Amino acid sequence: MSEKLIGSCIFGQSGGPTAVINASAYGVIRAALDAEEITKVYGAFHGIRGVLDDKLFVMDEEDPEELKLLLHTPSSALGSCRYKIADPEVDDTDYKRILEIFKKYNVRYFFYNGGNDSMDTCNKISRYMESVGYECRVMGVPKTIDNDLFGTDHCPGFASAAKYIATSCMEINKDARVYDNGMITIVEIMGRHAGWLAASAALATAYGSGPDLIYLPETNFDMDKFLADVDRIYKKNGKVLVAVSEGIHYADGSFVSEAKTSATDGFGHAQLGGLAAMLAEIVKAHTGAKVRGIELSLLQRCAAHLASATDIREACEAGMEAVHQAVNGVSGKMVAFERETVDGKYHCKYVLLPLSSVANFEKKIPLEWINEEGNGLKPAFIDYVLPLIQGEPELPLVDSLPRYAKLKRVLAK
Repeated sequence: MSEKLIGSCIFGQSGGPTAVINASAYGVIRAALDAEEITKVYGAFHGIRGVLDDKLFVMDEEDPEELKLLLHTPSSALGSCRYKIADPEVDDTDYKRILEIFKKYNVRYFFYNGGNDSMDTCNKISRYMESVGYECRVMGVPKTIDNDLFGTDHCPGFASAAKYIATSCMEINKDARVYDNGMITIVEIMGRHAGWLAASAALATAYGSGPDLIYLPETNFDMDKFLADVDRIYKKNGKVLVAVSEGIHYADGSFVSEAKTSATDGFGHAQLGGLAAMLAEIVKAHTGAKVRGIELSLLQRCAAHLASATDIREACEAGMEAVHQAVNGVSGKMVAFERETVDGKYHCKYVLLPLSSVANFEKKIPLEWINEEGNGLKPAFIDYVLPLIQGEPELPLVDSLPRYAKLKRVLAK
């Protein structure tokens, strides 16, 4: 065990919200409050922006019962951001400011909760602090519904989103088959470069009420083949349900949605959307059928009412593990998930990966899990995702409505 490092900590959230990101927040905050090495626990307001702007919440002053409600509170309770800091070798302005804030509050532990870009931020801060000789243990806590973080079996947030998508597709499928007239329904699901979320619709199909066709960005999209697929099923059944990932693309790499130039986020990623409506118009013109396009949009990110209890537990434990490892001397790592089978059952083991090996790498669905036609998933994907969505959380309710955490958000001075 390393020599004890005494000082305060900062925890921040970054990137898109999820149904369980606050469960990770609770894991970090609770473990940090209980750690004798950590003298004060701060929460950064809007991620790294809160550090740069000196806007930190004193988590020690929060009511313990309110903090516990974070386990079932969706979105980012401390606020998030999409702020890209430069490489410290190119521009160290932000890093000098971060170091100034760290010294002001005697911050010796920094925990950052997010996806690919957030791990990049975490890695850069870790490298800089080491280069200037300031002892601060930096740990990444994984988060992304996209499930595309490299090196980890899965990511907190994905399972709950997958459960919501599968359930919603089952319900849409029931609705779309009520009337005696023909109808084609196209559901657009998030996923820019990796199709884990859209693939989750295959759970609905596996359980008897899901899409007939699923298209992912892992394979090239062919419009003629797509229309032929839809035609074939429509002529046979009079009803078709299609699930498409927002990031499906042609062989030349251009997005089918043709929205790649409309806008980008702070990291230069294309802001996609409108694909379902666009495909619906094309299919309607081609078939003459009644066609409906549905975009799940933000609904799939923070559906805490359909969260996976497994997802909540693992998200919380990942946060706690980050703190335990840091006070024991670990730095520059991300907590990752390794799948095991124990007594014939799924088990998650927590392991550590260097931040440098995670940042800016994407994990995609193995091609061998996609069917030969490129319009559906094989049983291997169902076997992968099914254990992750298990369990129903005991949600705190008031008058049958969710009771979310109400933090005081006391600013540090």
